[in-house]
Amino acid sequence: MRPGFTGLAAWWVQRASAAGMLLVVVFLLASFALQPVHGYAAWKAWASRPDGAVGLMGFFSALLAHMWVGLRDVLLDYARPPGLQRALLGVVATGLLALAGWVLWILVQAQR
Repeated sequence: MRPGFTGLAAWWVQRASAAGMLLVVVFLLASFALQPVHGYAAWKAWASRPDGAVGLMGFFSALLAHMWVGLRDVLLDYARPPGLQRALLGVVATGLLALAGWVLWILVQAQR
């Protein structure tokens, strides 16, 4: 965590990630309305398409950024003492990075 990433910058990340997730959800709804997906094979084929993979990666990138800012703000406001605060921020960051790796691994596996 860098000290300058507070206030307006965090607010913009929170709003931009929410807007990005909304755009991806609209894209996914339109995509599924035009081409319904039924069954595992169809889902895998959809996720292996470039637009499907980019849509999913965009959604999860925005989701993880949104989660980081929200959880970070809660921990900065309510976790005391500072040592506990840093430890909890480390746990949250590690967990979110693990989730990002897992999503990336799933999308790479879908390409095979």
